Amino acid sequence: MRKFNEKSIVLATHNMGKFEEMKKLLDDGTRGISVYSSNEFEIDEPEELGHTYIENARIKARYSAEKTGLACLSDDSGIEVDGLNGAPGVYTADWAETKNGRNFEKAMKKVWDALDGKEVPFPRKARFVCTLVLVWPDKHEEVFEGKANGTLTWPGRGLNGHGFDPIFIPRSYKITYGEMDRWEKNRISHRAVAFQKMINKCFKDHEKSAN
Repeated sequence: MRKFNEKSIVLATHNMGKFEEMKKLLDDGTRGISVYSSNEFEIDEPEELGHTYIENARIKARYSAEKTGLACLSDDSGIEVDGLNGAPGVYTADWAETKNGRNFEKAMKKVWDALDGKEVPFPRKARFVCTLVLVWPDKHEEVFEGKANGTLTWPGRGLNGHGFDPIFIPRSYKITYGEMDRWEKNRISHRAVAFQKMINKCFKDHEKSAN
């Protein structure tokens, strides 16, 4: 596992909400790393043609690293529902696509309706999954995965978060991601789990080497 000793990193996302969450998870104020978003380099978003989380995260991270010459970090995430055999999974965003853009209200209703009449054990059990790919300028890469287990509820609750957050209740909680304070969710989410693994393996000693 390679230690991260770069002075800068690009978070390969054009979603500023996600950028803020990822930056907060990465930068605890002691590492002295300059954190940028893809937007700051006016990089187009590459087409995500992968069939797995890692493939899509790799496409984005490699593309940004090639364009900037800097270390880049990307994630790909989705929700997997037991009663739908793990769907929508890597195609989570696709379930929200309409001719007028993404509509997650319709996507959540589509998932709930698809569960109607399912007789498999615990059909509404679900998990959010996040895969991180960290790419260095020399093309070396490390991969980390995080999961957050929970159940689905209907109707959705809460106006916070994004995507499927209003219908997902994480394990050991009684409220949805959509009802949670944004930074409380950021502390326990699938993305937080993946980030903690990455920090423990690659960044833990960065503050020492930076001094």
